[in-house]
Amino acid sequence: MTSILRLPSFALAALLAACAGTPPATSPAGELSVLVYNIHAGKDAGGASNLPRVAELVRSTGADLVLLQEVDRNTRRSGPADQPAILARLTGYSVALGRTIGFQGGDYGLALLSRWPIRTDTLIPLAVTPPPGRTTEGREQRGVLLAEVDAPGGPLAVLNTHLDASGEELWRAQEIATVLRVAGVARERGMPLLIGGDLNARPQSAIHAGLRAAGFRDAWPECGEGDGFTFPVAAPDRRIDYLYLTGTTRCLSARVLASDASDHRPLLVRLRLR
Repeated sequence: MTSILRLPSFALAALLAACAGTPPATSPAGELSVLVYNIHAGKDAGGASNLPRVAELVRSTGADLVLLQEVDRNTRRSGPADQPAILARLTGYSVALGRTIGFQGGDYGLALLSRWPIRTDTLIPLAVTPPPGRTTEGREQRGVLLAEVDAPGGPLAVLNTHLDASGEELWRAQEIATVLRVAGVARERGMPLLIGGDLNARPQSAIHAGLRAAGFRDAWPECGEGDGFTFPVAAPDRRIDYLYLTGTTRCLSARVLASDASDHRPLLVRLRLR
């Protein structure tokens, strides 16, 4: 398949106009579906650009909210192309980008696609302090994208994040502490709250113990089908992509989809709010 990202600008514009999407049918009243997906800068595990496949996956699932990690905007490796804008155009969804770093002449970070209008969005950097004898040199800056979505049943707060990928929990422990502080402020507003993303941590880690201690619930144990492994894509052997719930929100179903559009497999969760 010809990559949409390698077409000349005039051809790209024509293709987008022809393929511009409208969101698929909405979920039943009081329910919503959430897709959590690390899209590997719009490339599969072999490095082939395939953003249209990501858009088609979003549409085929009927997801109402899509939490994306590793998203490029106008970087050299991606065209350059505005991936959030392309995905919004191909799906018909609203989009917000949370830029965590500048990269190759463009931006890189997190994105949220929403069937419904996104009222507000902001990217909060996840600051870390190195212990004695260590530095943060060479470490990727991480962030959490906080958005308020104008869902049919009332406003909904969504936090999307991507934590440090190193083998130790030193940085992740500090990052999740900031995520929880942001979540605490959002929670005080009384609206349903979801936390999701690529946490780069196994379920038994201290990262998840901290989330549970703060009153958040991992959706997978409530209703997941199978082992929940999402990485690596060819033969997944670990669960590192998650959706956490609060309050009266209930998980109705959760499954990992068999897609090779990225180096992760996507997580699809169906919920009932309130």
